[in-house]
Formats: sequence, C-alpha cells, structure tokens
Amino acid sequence: MRILLLGMNGQVGWELQRSLAPLGELVALDRRSAHGLCGDLSDLVALRATVRKLNPDFIVNAAAYTAVDKAESEADRAFLVNGQAIQVLAEEAVTLNAWLVHYSTDYVFNGSGASPWLETDSVGPVNKYGESKLAGEQAIIASGCKHLIFRTSWVYGARGNNFAKTMIRLAKDRDTLNVVSDQIGAPTGADLIADVTALAVRQVLQQPELAGVYHLASSGEVSWHEYASHVIAFALANGEQLAVSAINPIETIAYPTPAQRPLNSRLNTQKLRGKFSLHLPDWQSGVNRMLREVLNK
Repeated sequence: MRILLLGMNGQVGWELQRSLAPLGELVALDRRSAHGLCGDLSDLVALRATVRKLNPDFIVNAAAYTAVDKAESEADRAFLVNGQAIQVLAEEAVTLNAWLVHYSTDYVFNGSGASPWLETDSVGPVNKYGESKLAGEQAIIASGCKHLIFRTSWVYGARGNNFAKTMIRLAKDRDTLNVVSDQIGAPTGADLIADVTALAVRQVLQQPELAGVYHLASSGEVSWHEYASHVIAFALANGEQLAVSAINPIETIAYPTPAQRPLNSRLNTQKLRGKFSLHLPDWQSGVNRMLREVLNK
C-alpha cells in the first residue's frame, strides 16, 4: 500500500509520519518541491501532477491554511489552499480509486449553544477560515471519492508552538495573565489524531462502509482559562520558576480579534468511538504528557 502524506512538517503531519510508516510505503511531502514532487497546496497544477505520478492508495492531507485571523484579509488564499486544492485531491482520488483522509474543524459550526456538535448538525461558519474549511469538506463529499474527514479542535503538539508553551513563556515574565473563559472545547493532541488515523486507515481497508465524516477530539471539556490554569499549575508542580500570581478570566468580547471565534467548540465523538471501537482519553492526560516532554520532566 502506498500512502501520500501532505503537510509532513505540521503538528499533525509530523505525528502522522510515525503512525502511518508501518502501514505501507509512505511518501511524505511538505510545501517545498523535491524530486519532481510538489506538496504545495497553493500550486494546483503541480499538486495534481504529483498525485498522478505517485498513484497512492491513500492520500492523507494534513496541510492547510490555518491563520484564522489572517484569513479575514487573505480569504482568496485560504479558499485556494483549504477549498480548491482539496477539490483537486478529491478529483484525483476518484480517478485513482484512492482514499482521501482529510482534517477539518469545529469552525464549520457557528459556535452557539452548549451541546457537543454532532456530525449531522447544520453548519454555519462565523469566519473566513471556517468557510474555507467547509468548502474543502463539501468538495470531498461532492466528488464521491472514498473519504474520511476528521473534524477536530484545539489541536496541539509538543513540536512547534502551542497554547501551553505560550502560557508558560508569558508566565515567566508577567505577574498576571488574562485568558478567555467563555470559549469551551477539548485540547486534542496531534499524536492522538495521528494514532486514530492509522487505526481508521487499517479498518476502512476491511470495511469501506466506514467512510464518512467523524468528530475526533479528546474527552472532556474546558475553557481556555481553565486550560491555562491547568498548564501553570502543572509547570509550578514540576519546578518551573514562574512570575505569575493571577490568571484572570475574561470574556471573548474583551479580547477582540479580526476573526470571530466560536464559543462552543465541543464535539460529540460518539460516532467515531462506536464505529471504530476505540477509547478517546481525557484531555488532561494528553496535555500532561505533552508538558512533561516540553518541560523535560
């Protein structure tokens, strides 16, 4: 089996290199072209040619335009990478009879209410980033290709920047942190996403009827403020010298950003857990493991 992985150097892509490697021949690409291959989702012609040349059994797309605020002023680029490029991948998947595995977001919803979102709930993005990701989902479904779409939220990895690292860095220099308390979700590790992907890839080979859209997130829920408080408490308990003495909760309206953020990022994962017979660990265990790695404890 040949697997084409796009976005190999992102948080999820980095972990996917590990989890997918045992399943078959893995060709992992980033935005830079090499050996006549292109993983740049903004170059549609070269992207299509690369997929045709490699003729993979699975296309796993972990590449995306993820600058949520910048997407408000760069909507064309966001839709190129998150929409048009995904249509190209879907069309090629149909031609090659390949599977397309793609990652989406809770931002396809409007963030209202307090109930975890179901896969069947009506979509309604509140920002350009969410609209562009929804366009990608719709292109995949409309193509009729064999697909797995994993909607996830609050993704972090030990590699690269993340919310927890930012909080610890700020806490070393400031005595007070102000953190949004009315946005609720579940921090979800890139390693968990990668491991679930590998499990799903193995299972759909035997059960192609498992194709579809799934919500993938750690269990439990937390606000950004509670998340920050957890991170700081863990860091202090593990010997970090921090200056912070107070973490104040603030509302989203007190922290204006170019792109509107959904308040409700909860995702109902019952479909994924049931169909693939798996357990999704609580968010704290994943975050703690990541923090131990970051803090070298």
